Amino acid sequence: MDTTPEFSDLLRLIDERSAAFRAAVAAAPSLDAQVPTCPDWTLSDLIRHIGEGRHAWAATVAAGPKATAKSTAAGAPPAPGDPESIQAWLAASTHALLDALREAGPDRGCWMWWGDSQSPPTCHAVARHQLQELAVHTYDAQLTAGAPQSLPAEVALDGVEDFLSTCCSTSSPWPHKATAFDFHAAEGRSWRLTADATGARYTRNPTADDPAPGVSVHGSAGDLVLFMYDRIPLTSLRVDGDSGLIDLLRAWDPDQ
Repeated sequence: MDTTPEFSDLLRLIDERSAAFRAAVAAAPSLDAQVPTCPDWTLSDLIRHIGEGRHAWAATVAAGPKATAKSTAAGAPPAPGDPESIQAWLAASTHALLDALREAGPDRGCWMWWGDSQSPPTCHAVARHQLQELAVHTYDAQLTAGAPQSLPAEVALDGVEDFLSTCCSTSSPWPHKATAFDFHAAEGRSWRLTADATGARYTRNPTADDPAPGVSVHGSAGDLVLFMYDRIPLTSLRVDGDSGLIDLLRAWDPDQ
């Protein structure tokens, strides 16, 4: 998959990951269980984050391109306390988001928190990032239930690129010596993030003819995504080159 997923595929995958999240919640021993990868949260906190967050993004999409901030979940039903009602509440939050995205269509403008990046201000980009948020938090819920699963390859392969696009690309100058970061997925795709005085931008599929990167990170697409979102350590991956550059990249705040 060398192209961004179609809008219809993103919506399908959002629905699938949401169902997987609900299944993990149902399998968890207690709603009071601590989420290992979000240590300040219990599973109940994670559930509220998912449900209220999807209602808020549904409202943000519905607000259209003139919105200047993310909408709230005002008017959405509060999270219930019993497990059976939670399942219906979570499903309703997903349906609200999917209905709003379908109504808007992929090309409609939408407010986005990531601003100055390579990710366009469209509902397609919102759907793309919403899929990744659901995918990573589904992993969190599965881990809490004691049965973590690998991210589906179809989701993870686009997840690496979405992270580079939304969370790394910027026109703010890189405050260190110019360098490049290569990320190689075992499934056969690669990406390069180039950081220099003009900012940081990603490209697909670097070749041997390109300048050597400062560091290369290798692993499955799923593990690359989990590392990018601080779910697993860098030591879970193979690193070639200067691993200290990864520390610099993770510590960099382009807004400061």
